[in-house]
Amino acid sequence: MAKKAAPAKRAASAAPQKDEVTGTWWFVVDLPPGPDGQRRQAKRRGFPTRKAAQEELDRLRHSVTTNTYVPPKRQTLSEYLTDDWLPAVRRELAASTWESYDRNVRVHVVPRIGGVQLQQADGALLNRFYASLLESGRKRGNQSAGLKPRTVRYIHTILSGAFDDAVRWQRLVVNPATRATPPSAGASKAPEMRTWTGPQVRSFLALCEGDRYYGPFAFLALTGCRRGEALGLRWSDVDLDRATAAIRQTVIPLTKASGKGREGRIMPRTKTDRARVIELDAATVNMLRTWKARQAEERLLLGPGYDDSDLIFCRPDGRPYHPEAFSKTFDRRLRQPKYSALPMIRLHDLRHTWATLALAAGVDVVIVSKRLGHGSPMTTWQTYQHVVAGMQTDAAEKVAALIFGA
Repeated sequence: MAKKAAPAKRAASAAPQKDEVTGTWWFVVDLPPGPDGQRRQAKRRGFPTRKAAQEELDRLRHSVTTNTYVPPKRQTLSEYLTDDWLPAVRRELAASTWESYDRNVRVHVVPRIGGVQLQQADGALLNRFYASLLESGRKRGNQSAGLKPRTVRYIHTILSGAFDDAVRWQRLVVNPATRATPPSAGASKAPEMRTWTGPQVRSFLALCEGDRYYGPFAFLALTGCRRGEALGLRWSDVDLDRATAAIRQTVIPLTKASGKGREGRIMPRTKTDRARVIELDAATVNMLRTWKARQAEERLLLGPGYDDSDLIFCRPDGRPYHPEAFSKTFDRRLRQPKYSALPMIRLHDLRHTWATLALAAGVDVVIVSKRLGHGSPMTTWQTYQHVVAGMQTDAAEKVAALIFGA
């Protein structure tokens, strides 16, 4: 029996055609073959006038000619972000960065605009979304109902990267985030830097002396290291005889294997992916020797239950501190009555304090930059302009005194 021939496909129209039933206009246009080599066509209908249909036909033909045609795809923003984009970029990002992206997408983006079709997203939609976050985006906590401008701008950065990839993957013609207006960089600047004086640092450490947090607090204040670097420091990284410490790994907050809650996790890399060696002062070396003896006693008391990762500053059972909980411990410490004479600062401000004191003491900005692990001295100069400016004034006076006399 002869095989029945397949029905022929409708040839693309050379011009828009009128639907005599509805009175609207339609057209069919040929497209380049798809990835499978099969013929493709784009059909559009429902135009009120021949002119409107012709304009859309011309636009489609131009996009095909310039290789900017994006076929319609019924995919929501939620499906694109969670099923396609986040899994694709996971291998490219640091674990903590990817978790931050994933958390912001799940908590803020998907509940509010996740149901919108990806190809329907535009600047106006994003602007309304940003406004809603600023007004009522906070999910928990006792602060204002809205998110801070800095957080909303960060969410904009995430979406901008996701839309960039959607354009590259031919899901979108243009990146809608480029047509949106997130909170300005000025409104999104980091919290104001606050620092202590040398006597205030000395007073703080004296009040902490004797408890198990004295060691890490003192190390941060006396070295200028980042929080994760201090919490990731191992005894094998320290040479007490030579008074040096090698910064090779960090502890960062990540989601637990169970998927519930977060914990401190050791990462065998630094923020800049470059290890660095810093020199230690005599007070820090003495503190570390004392702490090493005390930690050995704790390890003996706990016995086989001790989780030995060779960490210097860790929980009594050897496990890493949760970095965020560690910072909150510092915050709570300063709220205690015996610390009331000290100005409130953040844990990260201990790093700023060290840098400020070093520059004020005349330490060269290049040395300070290397100590802090900055990418270049320019970063250090930009961060601590207020101190450097004072140094320049002092230098000018010294040179003038050499010329004109004291």
